Amino acid sequence: MDDPYTYGAIAAANALSDVYAMGGQPLLALNIAAWPEDKPLEYLTRVFEGGADKAAEAGIVVAGGHTVTDVEPKYGMVVTGCIHPQRILTKAGAQPGDLIYLTKPIGTGVITTAHKAQKVDLAHLEAAVAWMLRLNRRASELVLEHGAHACTDVTGYGLIGHATEVAVKSRVKLVIGAAQVPLLEGAERYAREGLLPGGARRNRAYYGKGRASVLTWSPEIPGVLWDLLFDPVTSGGLLFTLPAERAPALEAAFRQAGEPLWRIGTVEEGLGLVILPSLSG
Repeated sequence: MDDPYTYGAIAAANALSDVYAMGGQPLLALNIAAWPEDKPLEYLTRVFEGGADKAAEAGIVVAGGHTVTDVEPKYGMVVTGCIHPQRILTKAGAQPGDLIYLTKPIGTGVITTAHKAQKVDLAHLEAAVAWMLRLNRRASELVLEHGAHACTDVTGYGLIGHATEVAVKSRVKLVIGAAQVPLLEGAERYAREGLLPGGARRNRAYYGKGRASVLTWSPEIPGVLWDLLFDPVTSGGLLFTLPAERAPALEAAFRQAGEPLWRIGTVEEGLGLVILPSLSG
């Protein structure tokens, strides 16, 4: 994470994820950067190289961009893509009877916070970086091919925040089993040590108790796991819903493609988000 090249590549993967979450195909990207005058431009060059290589992995080019002077380094991408207008995946399509899936584990926020505090195990950090660098490209193709009803990517609002958006926009009830949610190795340890990013606390205040909350949960969920469900994610996986009858074919396709996949819940009649300790059956 201290390597400017890796930072640039993760930022690019995160930006590309927005297009993949809609079932789209990226076409081109633009760099957007802010750079302090007292930091070497060689570092910025490495950031751009990381972004360009990740864009190339996605099959697109960086067509230009815009850079300004600022006191804090910042980098991201604007990505343009295309999709058939009748095949757009949104947060508003979930239907009762759907199953809920996730394609990447959560916990990048606490692991990067542990890194900033110089308390992270290197193996945990390297694994988290590898997940953040992983494109959602093939997962998006499979989700679209198998007729998902709704899809979003899990990023800064955490799993609960993004699941809330699906529930509200689709006007359904999402039921998620906390024990079924995949966690990055080490995430529970750092959360137990209190190494939670500020974004996790803000997500909990807003989606857990604030005006946006449609959440109910079981008090039997361990506190550490509960904290992680609000953890802000960088370059997270796809959260999507799919009709139950299509699940066997979808799961087989993910296995054949070597793509990770976890079934974490169901969609029911009603409105809101329910977090249980574990799913039954």
